Amino acid sequence: MSEIPAKATESNGPSGDATAEDATVGDEPNAAAPNADVPVVDGPAHDVPADEMWQSNPPGSIYDYIKVASFSIGADGLVDQWSVRAERLFGVAARDAVGKDPIEAFVPPELRAGGHRKMAEILDGREWTGVVPFRLPEDVLAPGGPGAGGERGAGGLEGVAEVYVMPTVTEEGERAAVCIVVDVRVLRQIETDLAASQAIFGQSPFGFLLFGTDLKVQRANRRFAAVFGGGVEDQRGRTVHDYLPRHEADRMAAALKRVLETGDSVTDMQIVGPAPGSSDRRHWSINLYRVHSGSGRPIGVAGLGTDVTRRHAAAREAAHARRNLALLNEAGARIGNSLDLETTARELLDVAVPGFCDLASVDLYQGLLDGDETPPGLADGSADLRRVAFASAVADAPFPDGSAPIDVGAVHRFAFTSPCADALRAARPRLVTGADDESASRLTKGLVQSTLAVPMVAHDTVVGLAQFSRTKGSEPFGERDRALAVELAARAAVCIDNARLYRREHERALILQRSLLPPGDPEASGLDIACRYLPGNAATEVGGDWFDVIELPGHRTALVVGDVMGRGLRAAVAMGELRTAVRTLALLDLEPAEVLSALDEIARGLGNPAGPQQATRGARKAADADLSEVYLATCVYAVYDAVTRRCTFANAGHLPPVLVEPGESALMLDVPPGMPLGVGGEPFEDVEVELPEGALLALYTDGLVESRDHPLDEGLNAFVRALNDAPTTLEDACDHVLNTLDTHHGEDDIALLMARVEGLPTEHVGDWTLPRDLKSVGRARELACDQLRAWDLERLCDTAELLVSELVTNALRYGEGDIRLRLLLDRTLVCEVWDASFVQPRRRRARDTDEGGRGLQLVGLLSAAWGSRRTPRGKTVWFEMALPDGDTEPMDAAEALLSLF
Repeated sequence: MSEIPAKATESNGPSGDATAEDATVGDEPNAAAPNADVPVVDGPAHDVPADEMWQSNPPGSIYDYIKVASFSIGADGLVDQWSVRAERLFGVAARDAVGKDPIEAFVPPELRAGGHRKMAEILDGREWTGVVPFRLPEDVLAPGGPGAGGERGAGGLEGVAEVYVMPTVTEEGERAAVCIVVDVRVLRQIETDLAASQAIFGQSPFGFLLFGTDLKVQRANRRFAAVFGGGVEDQRGRTVHDYLPRHEADRMAAALKRVLETGDSVTDMQIVGPAPGSSDRRHWSINLYRVHSGSGRPIGVAGLGTDVTRRHAAAREAAHARRNLALLNEAGARIGNSLDLETTARELLDVAVPGFCDLASVDLYQGLLDGDETPPGLADGSADLRRVAFASAVADAPFPDGSAPIDVGAVHRFAFTSPCADALRAARPRLVTGADDESASRLTKGLVQSTLAVPMVAHDTVVGLAQFSRTKGSEPFGERDRALAVELAARAAVCIDNARLYRREHERALILQRSLLPPGDPEASGLDIACRYLPGNAATEVGGDWFDVIELPGHRTALVVGDVMGRGLRAAVAMGELRTAVRTLALLDLEPAEVLSALDEIARGLGNPAGPQQATRGARKAADADLSEVYLATCVYAVYDAVTRRCTFANAGHLPPVLVEPGESALMLDVPPGMPLGVGGEPFEDVEVELPEGALLALYTDGLVESRDHPLDEGLNAFVRALNDAPTTLEDACDHVLNTLDTHHGEDDIALLMARVEGLPTEHVGDWTLPRDLKSVGRARELACDQLRAWDLERLCDTAELLVSELVTNALRYGEGDIRLRLLLDRTLVCEVWDASFVQPRRRRARDTDEGGRGLQLVGLLSAAWGSRRTPRGKTVWFEMALPDGDTEPMDAAEALLSLF
C-alpha cells in the first residue's frame, strides 16, 4: 500500500494540480471508487491495458464533489508532507504545517491526550480510522487563503474530518504514516443530496429520464418504465426512436441535441404518440435541461415528461365548446338577414362550411315552395325536394361515380328506406356512416366519412333537410356536434319558413297589385301613353304605388298616379280601394280638386272603422291607429282635354309633374301639393295648364327619384336631366329614364306614367251654336249629317240624326239659354249638346200608354254610351258611337224605336 503514492507521483492528480498524495484513483474516466487503491492491487483492473490504467482522470470525477486531502507523518510524529488539497481543506499552507505535531496543531486541547495515544499506536504499525474534530488557531491560518470560508469558533476554524491513517516504513526502516482526510460535512451533504434525489427520482409521479452525451438513456425512473414497459434497467441504452413514432422521435432528438449543445432549456414541448400496447394517442409535455458535473462540464440532458392527455382532451373539449358558441353567435348574426329563401339557405352553409363541416347542402320541400301547405309525401319523407344551396370546402376534389352532389335547383326525392327519408319522417337527426346500410354507403363513399342528416323543423312543420358531411381524415361527429347541427338547422328553418311565408304573401300581394293596374299600355284620345311599373325586390314588401288612365266623356282623359304609405298586403288592398274610388269619382266628371276632396274623405273612412264622420271628430281608437297610417296616400290627378289641349291638375302631397315642351328644357310644374289623402282639413287647388302639341308630360312616384343612397333633390334633378335627353319615341323614353336613374335599389315600388300630347285636329271637330228655337232641331240634324258625310261616316247618319234630334229637343224643352252642338271624331264619334241649365236629365221607363218619355231610352239603346256632366255654365249631355268597321252594321233606328213599345 505504500507503493500507491510512489505510483501516483507520475500523475498530475485528478484536477491537474494535485501532488502525489492527492492521487488515489487513475483508471476509467468518471470512476468514483472511494478506496481507489483496491482495484489497483487486487481488482479486475489487471486486465486493463497500462496506458488506460494510469491515464489522467478527466474533470467530473467524484473528487470534484467530495473534499479529500492527504498528508504524511514522519517517524518523529511530525508532519513531513502536506498536499495542496490539504491546504484547500484546512486552509493552511504547507510551510505552516510541515514540521508541526498534528495533534498539538489541529486537535482541540481536551482531545489531545487520546490523540497522542493513537499516534503512538499508529507509529507502532497499527491502522486507524475515525472521525476527528479539529480547530485551527487564527495565527496559523494563511491570510486570505482558501480556508477563509469555513465555520469559525472562538479559537479559529472548526471542522470534523474522517481520517484514515495507514502505517508506512521509510527508506531507513523507520515507522511512519500516511493520512487520508475527508471533510465529513461534505460527505453528509452528498448523502443528503443523494437521498433526496433518489426520493424524487424514484417516487415521482412524473417520468424522469437522463440522457448521456450520446443521447442514449442513462437512467430512468419507475414511473417512466411503468408507462413504456420493462424494468428501470431495461431502459438503459435506448434512444427516443425506441419510444416514439419517427416524426415525433426526430423532433425529440433534435431538441435533445440543441439543449446539449446550447444549454437552452426546453419547456412544455408537446409530443404525441401511442403508449405501448395501446392504439390511443397520448399527449406528453416534455421539459428538457442540460446537466453538468461538479466542475461545470455538460454530462447529459435531463428530461421530465408529464402525461397531459386528459388536459389536452379537456382543452379540446373547451375549444370545441368555444367553437360551437362562436358558430352559434355567427349564425345568429348572419342567418335570417334576408327574406329570400335561397339567400337564407346560403347563409346557413356559409356559417357551417368550413368551420363545422367540409360539405353541406339544404333541400326544401318543393310543394311548400309552391305554396301547398300539405304536399303529398310530406308525412313519410318521400315528397319531392329541391336543392336550394350547396357548399363544399373540397370543391376541386373528384367524386366517385354515383356520389357527386345534386345540382342546385334540381328536384329530387330520397328513397323511402334511406337514412335521409327516415330523418324526415321522424323529424330527428340521423348520423349516417358507411357501415349503416347500402343506401347509407352511397352518402359516405369516396371523400365523405360521415354525414349528419338534420331535418329542418319550423313551427312543428318539417320544411326540408340539412346535410352536414365531413371528409375522411376529419374528426368524426360527436354528440356535441349533433346538438350544434340541430341548433343551426332549427335557426335556419325558422328563418326559411318566415321567408317562405313572406314570399307567399309577397307574391299574392304582387298579383293583387298587378291586377289592379291597367293591363298593357292604356289608350287615350289625343295622347300617346307609355307606362312602367317596377315592384321592389323580394326582400322588401309590396308597396302601394299605382297609376291609372281613365277615359272621360268628350275625348278627355284623367291621368292618376298615387302612392299608399305602408307596405305589404294591406297597402296593396288600400291601393286597390283608392284606385276603385278614383275611377268611380272620375265617372261623375268632377273637377280634379273635387275628386281629391272626395277621395280624402274616403281614405279617412277606410283608415277608421267608425267612418269618416268619426275620423273628422278625432274619435279614433288607439287600437286602430295603425290602420290610419296604412291608408295615408299621396296622389296627383290630372284631366286632359284633347280638343283644347288644356290639362287641369290637383295634387295631394305628391311629387310635382314634369313637363317637357318641344325645344325646351324639362321643368317641374308648380302645382300646390296639398295634404296627403287621409289627413283631411285642407282644401285642394286646381291648376290649369295649356300643353303645346308634342309636349311630354311625366307623372311618377318617389321610388323613381329617391333611395337610401340618393336623396330626393338629387333624384329629381337627375330625372329632369334624363327627360331632357330622352329619345323621341315614348317607349324608348321610358326605358331611357329607368336605365339612367338608380332604379335597381329595390327599396320601393316605382310607377312611371309618360304621355305625349297629340291634340285632336281641328278638322275632327264640328262646333255650332243654335238659338232656342224649334227650328234648331231640324238645323241640328242637317249640321250633323253634313259633318258625318264630310268625315265619310254616312252609314252613321240615320242613327246620329235621330239621337241628335232627341238631345236638342230635350235641351229646348228642359234647358235654358242657347244650345251648343259639338261633334268630335277620334277613335269614336262623340256628340255633345250643351245648354245653360244645371238640371241633369234622368232616364225613366215609360209605360206602354205614355206618348213620350222614351227619348233617353232610345239614346241608350242606339249609342255605345251616353251621359251628362256639369259644366261651369250649365250641363252637357253626350252620346258616343262606335265607328263602322265595315263588317258590323249599326242597329236600324226604326227597329230600335219599335223595340221600346
